[in-house]
Amino acid sequence: MSTARATPRFTIGVSLKMYFTHTRTIEWSTAVGELAKRHPAVRSGLVELFVVPSFPALVPVRDALDGAPVRLGAQDLASADSGAFTGEVSGVELAEIGCTLAEIGHAERRRLFFEDDAVISAKTAAALRNGITPLLCVGEIEQAPAAVAALEVTQQIDAALAASAAAGLTGPLLVAYEPVWAIGAPEPAAAEHIVAVVRAIGAHLESLPAHTGSRVVYGGSAGPGLLTTLGGEVDGLFLGRFAHDVSAVESILDEALALGEGAPA
Repeated sequence: MSTARATPRFTIGVSLKMYFTHTRTIEWSTAVGELAKRHPAVRSGLVELFVVPSFPALVPVRDALDGAPVRLGAQDLASADSGAFTGEVSGVELAEIGCTLAEIGHAERRRLFFEDDAVISAKTAAALRNGITPLLCVGEIEQAPAAVAALEVTQQIDAALAASAAAGLTGPLLVAYEPVWAIGAPEPAAAEHIVAVVRAIGAHLESLPAHTGSRVVYGGSAGPGLLTTLGGEVDGLFLGRFAHDVSAVESILDEALALGEGAPA
């Protein structure tokens, strides 16, 4: 095993959304945990791996991943830390059970549950307030040139950080660039488009000293082969349905390992 890296070169994560049953979620997570324990890309620290199951599965998945180098994330969190908010789950409780990530601002939350910039900003602040890394989803609605898309998504990031800035909250973000038009599509966005927008996001994040250490991954019909196509130009991938088969996750880890061969530890 090679020397572990202080900062992983790639971050690879999977959101299960609401596709799996409880039993299948735990079976899948157990298999991913075993994969993480043995795969050299994860064992060496080249890849940081995370999973985002449904709320009822968080504690069982945490237990299934015991001893595995896999971060646990939630698909949402409340903007408040306590109170009479029926059906909500607070960042306080998520942190208590071991979540280190919380997905915020996904296009489906915006479209189906009418979450606007104010809600997303409040949830981002709630995550940072509780020591949870915001897994902040951004992306342009309509297909557009990279420069236009970059402007739209950096504005989304700034809007999401408004409440955090007002409260003086700091901490790294994990930004998932997911063009809305590519979510659920047969193919991801073109590699040149992805790289250009991700570079713009990365440059914008570097200009935010309160959020040093932030990273950018690509989502939106991401799957096996894309990391190789991107040539290591993106920090990682945020996967959905193409990772339902654990062998696909292994294939992507193999790609990361191949890209990382020869890189300084």
